[in-house]
Amino acid sequence: MISASNQQEYYQALLEKKSEYEGVFYVGVKTTGVFCRPTCPARKPKIENCEFFGTAEEALLASYRPCKRCRPLSHPNQVSDLVRLLVDAVEANPEKRWTNQDFQDLSVDASTARRQFKKRFGMTFVEYARARRMGLALKQIREGHAVIDAQLTTGYESSSGFRDAFSRIMGAAPTRSGDHCVLRASWLDTRLGPMIAIADEEALCLLEFVDRRGLEREVERLRRRTRSAIIPGCTAPLRSIERELGEYFDGKLTVFQTPLRLLGSPFQTEVWDRLLQIPAGQTSSYGEIAAAMGRPTAYRAVAQANGANQLAIVIPCHRVINANGELGGYGGGLSRKQWLLNHERAMGAGADN
Repeated sequence: MISASNQQEYYQALLEKKSEYEGVFYVGVKTTGVFCRPTCPARKPKIENCEFFGTAEEALLASYRPCKRCRPLSHPNQVSDLVRLLVDAVEANPEKRWTNQDFQDLSVDASTARRQFKKRFGMTFVEYARARRMGLALKQIREGHAVIDAQLTTGYESSSGFRDAFSRIMGAAPTRSGDHCVLRASWLDTRLGPMIAIADEEALCLLEFVDRRGLEREVERLRRRTRSAIIPGCTAPLRSIERELGEYFDGKLTVFQTPLRLLGSPFQTEVWDRLLQIPAGQTSSYGEIAAAMGRPTAYRAVAQANGANQLAIVIPCHRVINANGELGGYGGGLSRKQWLLNHERAMGAGADN
């Protein structure tokens, strides 16, 4: 049963279409008989006509049918058929330079493709395809191929055009790129909303909810710190974390095995290592972590390091709460933090039975 205070909180989140409440609750509308996700664009009902549920299954059992506008039975912002079609087309021929005729051959409107890719990836389709081509060129250069060969095999007819495109991504000319690397970024749909994952070929570097405040600055800091280009793509760590997140949200996994690359100061790294030692279903306070590190007065620094964690869920900063038992802060939103804690406690209870 959802409490009266939570109903008020959820109704306000519904009015404001807060994405951080995705997966936390669903709302049944008594006057229409449908149930929706918190960010549904439909006209908002009065609170007396709302019934709130913790899961979609509860709403279905209460005889509500899923809304056709917000599709509450699918992941939030799930990739559209058009985006999937074009991504597959790029992967089938990543060196391809796209023209209007190519869109017509696929019966795709170019302006629609531009708009949907901008919403999904933060770049237009043409920018996406260009980044994918440049990624192949960067790989060839890293493997020791001549710049001219990388230029020609990825469809750049002029060296000046290739260098301009390279510099826009890397910030350096191709011949001086030996110590640069490339990170791949992937969009992952989860029960609590979409996340962005960034990794190299060996380890996961960043995992955050897409709507986290300041995410752009986090990605830029990662790019500068690693001196990397960040382009769409997939690597073994990205495939691993997508699979493990699915198992985590299905209640089948509590310890992640995906390799991690911790990019922080020695103190931050020590704090993150401590977070990894907090078992699922349990919590710790900033003061307790500071004391365990032998620095009992450093609880504020521990809190700052906790907030600087760029690997949400995997490094479980959501398991750290205030000494008085209150939730404290969480970059992904307190509603998600509470959901994650409840989810892990339920997994622990299930394992004990």
